[in-house]
Amino acid sequence: MKFFLLFSLSYTLSSFAQPLLEFNQERFQTDKRLMLGLGSWASANFLVSGVGWATVPKGEAHYFHQMNVLWNTVNIGLAIPGYFNAKKSNPNLTFDKSVLIQHKTEKIFLINSGLDVAYISAGLLLRSNAKINLSKRAQFNGYGNSLLMQGGFLFLFDLTAYLLHNQHAKKSLNKMMNTIDLSSSGLGIKWNIGANSGLSQSRSMI
Repeated sequence: MKFFLLFSLSYTLSSFAQPLLEFNQERFQTDKRLMLGLGSWASANFLVSGVGWATVPKGEAHYFHQMNVLWNTVNIGLAIPGYFNAKKSNPNLTFDKSVLIQHKTEKIFLINSGLDVAYISAGLLLRSNAKINLSKRAQFNGYGNSLLMQGGFLFLFDLTAYLLHNQHAKKSLNKMMNTIDLSSSGLGIKWNIGANSGLSQSRSMI
């Protein structure tokens, strides 16, 4: 009986090999598109604000372009390795490794969304301080406006990335997780097959 249960569980898990491979391929493809989007934003900022920083006289616009260039140096530094990391990643992962990476990916983008709110708040704070610090008014306004724009873009970017990955998992990975439910108990391993199909079976392997 125990052999039969182990064989059934092994067979059910093996039937997920192709769907799991496709899920990971789609996830890495999404990451590549996201990194291309971030890299494109950074490149556009380098082009436009690079010219602005070099040609605009010192003032609010000058500092705005300066911060855009400096900020997107970080963005391009994340986008390029992020793209190649997703490109070379092996999608042939085990089920538990796929779940672990999925949760880590969602967590990173969700945390980043919170940090983006902090960047926007910093921009508002700089603009507020510009009203009382006349000697730094142009610099604070320029930097503040840049942080508002860059923080706003990153908030939309990270939130969109989180939602894309989250919805992808709900569509594919969660269905597989609901089909096989493994939980440890004091007596051994309890598992369910076909939880979604109405063919639920529970067995204790001791």
